[in-house]
Amino acid sequence: MFLEIVHAEGLSHLSYIFGDGGKAAVIDPRRDCKIYADIANSRGARITHIFETHCHEDFVSGALELARRTGAEIYHGHALAFRYGTGVREGETFDLGNLSLKVIETPGHTPESICLTLSDRVYSERPVAVFTGDTLFIGDAGRTDLFPAMRDELVEKLYDSLHRKIMPLGDHVIIYPAHGEGSVCAKKPASREFSTLGFERQSNPMLARSRKDFIQHNLWEEHHAPPYFWQMQKFNREGIPLVAKLPEPKPENAENFAAAIDQHGLLVLDVRSPEAFAGAHIPDSLSIPLDRFSLMAGWFLPYDRTIGLVAERAEDAAKARLFLMRMGFDNASMYLAGGMTAWTGAGKSFASIPTVDAEELRRRIAIREDLLVLDVRSRTEYAEIPSDPSQNTWIGDLPRQLNALPRDKKIVAFCSNGQRAIIAASLLQQANFRRVEVYLGSDKAYKALQISKKAA
Repeated sequence: MFLEIVHAEGLSHLSYIFGDGGKAAVIDPRRDCKIYADIANSRGARITHIFETHCHEDFVSGALELARRTGAEIYHGHALAFRYGTGVREGETFDLGNLSLKVIETPGHTPESICLTLSDRVYSERPVAVFTGDTLFIGDAGRTDLFPAMRDELVEKLYDSLHRKIMPLGDHVIIYPAHGEGSVCAKKPASREFSTLGFERQSNPMLARSRKDFIQHNLWEEHHAPPYFWQMQKFNREGIPLVAKLPEPKPENAENFAAAIDQHGLLVLDVRSPEAFAGAHIPDSLSIPLDRFSLMAGWFLPYDRTIGLVAERAEDAAKARLFLMRMGFDNASMYLAGGMTAWTGAGKSFASIPTVDAEELRRRIAIREDLLVLDVRSRTEYAEIPSDPSQNTWIGDLPRQLNALPRDKKIVAFCSNGQRAIIAASLLQQANFRRVEVYLGSDKAYKALQISKKAA
């Protein structure tokens, strides 16, 4: 008998493989799914069942690819019409040796969401664990805004799923969610990957709310849905090309990389740090630092343009390629061999962005310099730590708000740590804003400096 957690770095996605008696099951597999077959083989087991707790909107499911590799059956909640797999209903059970899985219908995050309890029948039919998908996280609960026309209904259903289906399973039950800290599918899940229903009953703020308060809170809570979510839903309902058919991106020298930009409209995606991008980058390239990649890339990348990567190291380009593939972006065909060192060494032109620290920004605001501080944090962040005077435009909304920004002023892009600010600065440069700078300090440092100067 075994159970292993498989991580998808960047997406904060958690999937599971477990089994007994020579059989194994996988829950919510990632797209690069060979790892599950390798684990099963090392355990002397064959993957026979693949379960998806819902139609995922933040990553491409690996269910079809894994089924092709293993011959396993795929199972989904019946309330959504998938083009593959089998719909399951409340109470259906599946046995793997002495392990038993039981389906619980838990609508709320999505209409077709299911959870699965796990029992060790050698000792008891009572569940020892529950795989909660995006219904219940450690320290949080799933978002309910992905179907706007159904939001009121789904919020109520999520409350009922939590309190009538999951929590009555017993305080001893271990929970295994589909995401951890940093996921876009919840607000503030804990960094821990383990908990019990009993501990969550005592500590999870979403479970402590009354029905009325839970509904009001969920309807008020601010979430953002990047455009790629809807493509993910389509891929995961209908299927996506198998990983085995995707070509690997090729290293290209500066001459070939430049030719791809000039002749074929290559979209240059720079995944280096904000400091490196600000120092020197290929003109009109888009900056999305690797540390923020999976949270931000889906807001700005198209599925119909070829992407070329710029990274510090080949392994960083490979990691970016993997993150893109997990979100269905199969169009990253090349990366710049040798990075910006090779580009500048070949005599190619480059752009830069002036940087500003906290003291300098405070000084320039104090003397009333004619500039705009463009704060691209969320409204919640902005309310908690204001960056006044500034204009608050969430980074995901910026492409649609560019025409409303002044072109006669210097614009300083601002966020909590520089990573979203550098994205904003690169977008402004792409839109031919000529007086762009980027603040590379933290929001907390800036606020602390404001307070200390006022006190003085």
